[in-house]
Amino acid sequence: MLILTADDVRKALPMKETIEAMKRAYASLSDGKAEVPLRTRLSIPPQDAVSLFMPAYVQTEGDDALAVKVVSLFPKNPERERGLALIQAAVLVLDAETGQTMALLEGSSLTAIRTGAGSGAAIDLLARPDSKVVAVFGAGAQGRTQLEAACSVRKIESAWIFDTSMERAKDFVSDMAGVGPIPKELHIADSPAQALADADIVCTATTSGAPVFADSDLKPGAHISAIGSYTPEMQEVPSETVARALVVVDSLSATLAETGDLLKPMQAGLFGEGHVSTELGEIELGRKAGRQSPEQITYFKSVGVAVQDAMAAQLALQNAREQRLGTNVKF
Repeated sequence: MLILTADDVRKALPMKETIEAMKRAYASLSDGKAEVPLRTRLSIPPQDAVSLFMPAYVQTEGDDALAVKVVSLFPKNPERERGLALIQAAVLVLDAETGQTMALLEGSSLTAIRTGAGSGAAIDLLARPDSKVVAVFGAGAQGRTQLEAACSVRKIESAWIFDTSMERAKDFVSDMAGVGPIPKELHIADSPAQALADADIVCTATTSGAPVFADSDLKPGAHISAIGSYTPEMQEVPSETVARALVVVDSLSATLAETGDLLKPMQAGLFGEGHVSTELGEIELGRKAGRQSPEQITYFKSVGVAVQDAMAAQLALQNAREQRLGTNVKF
């Protein structure tokens, strides 16, 4: 069995390749070629935490992908003496023909990269081709891969970062400016409105329970990729924005069961389930249309689906073998 550390995973999952893998993952899901049960949630009340169990089997034109991810979100971790990360995760990769255990991958890095790549796929399919400015809400690990993904599919000239912690925002700018496809021109926004003033692409990667910006501050034609709000109680994007946008999701069943971004405005009577009828995989397959005009607001809502983990893990395993990454152990 091959064991890949976080550093190994980062080397084995270059963003552009992972974006293409996510397009294939979403297409397989929408094409009915994937077995993806709704993820199992296990609450840990003393820690205000949750562990999620996410298995998936994906049929592909090449090797089929079979994997299960266990991801835990422990909000108190960053405050602990050791400063543990909020997200802890591992991905177990199995041989789809035999069920043999093939690899164990550090899952937090894989989750951040595949989540960013999922947004990258949406941005590539939905954002205006001339998009130049990005606004990122949330300066954590997820926000970083969101920005990298946006810059991998559009010629981004500048980005604005907004976070409730000025220290995190400063670290983000210091660490990310000029890295890979990311421009050197990164700015810390003093307010959500400042972040949105010129933003063609908006990425939200927070754990907020209320909208992180005002609908009236959005630029016409903006694209939004929202990857927080993974429970019915959470909400990142204003209900008015969702109501007037073209809504595209990673998985209809998962988003309608899990995200407050959709459930809260539906409960308020702003729209019904018919407003949420397009999966990104259907656009990738050419079965449904994406953006209809330069002025249209497009909104991609992702709660994360296990096909992403399975396809990302498959790509990581292939690249790790080619690059001779990781440690082989008898199992």
